[in-house]
Amino acid sequence: MRILGLDLAWGDRNPDGVALLEVTDTSARLVDSRRVQGDEALLGWIEQSAPRSEPALLLIDAPVVCPNATGSRPVDRESHRVFGRQHAGCHPSNQRLCTRPLRLVTRLRALGIGIGWETGNPGRQMVEVYPHAALVRFFGLAQILKYKRGPVASRRQEFRRLQALIAEDWPVLFPSLESGPLLEELLNRSWTKEAEDRLDAVICAGIGLHHVSHQGRCSEVLGDLETGFILVPRGTGDTHGDEGTRRGEEGIHGRHQPIVPIRP
Repeated sequence: MRILGLDLAWGDRNPDGVALLEVTDTSARLVDSRRVQGDEALLGWIEQSAPRSEPALLLIDAPVVCPNATGSRPVDRESHRVFGRQHAGCHPSNQRLCTRPLRLVTRLRALGIGIGWETGNPGRQMVEVYPHAALVRFFGLAQILKYKRGPVASRRQEFRRLQALIAEDWPVLFPSLESGPLLEELLNRSWTKEAEDRLDAVICAGIGLHHVSHQGRCSEVLGDLETGFILVPRGTGDTHGDEGTRRGEEGIHGRHQPIVPIRP
């Protein structure tokens, strides 16, 4: 099976971060991590990475279903109800704001890629995800890691926290995931916009690996297929973000063997 993570740019100017996991019954391996520029390059990468002969799941950090012309979707408002305390509610989405994502979804559907989250599907499917919400659930965060906005020094510090959390906790979350040079490189890079986009794509793929590995039992879908939905990991407590154990800035080291060595 192929799992593709897509950190999709909503506009035409910026590149997309992409990541590819090759998954078997016993292992998962990151085999590609890069940025691509523009619709044609992205669609070409998807067709090459997810051939029709193999099942594939595309995890897209952008709206996949968005029928409303203006305003926001019910799932956007639901995400703020569930994750607002952690500042992890998603941005409002409508057809005016999401021209490129919805254009790409139309083209992906024309290539035979459906919309849905059923595990065991022999075809190719795409789902919407939101990394901030997933990271809150994966790591029990009291607030999101603020590596996307703010002064560069602050973004670098928060990015290091993210890298350390992934290195420490993903071996437990994803015991089948093999270490390798691509993942090691990403977890030892200083923050740049390119590194951010690529790691966000890997996180999207990680949401898919979590979903597939547990056959959907440890995932939750906010919203619906008609008005818009987001696939998120299920919390360890109830299904609406009160996981019990929350993490602040401390406590991110020393519990598990890191997936790759992290430079000081």
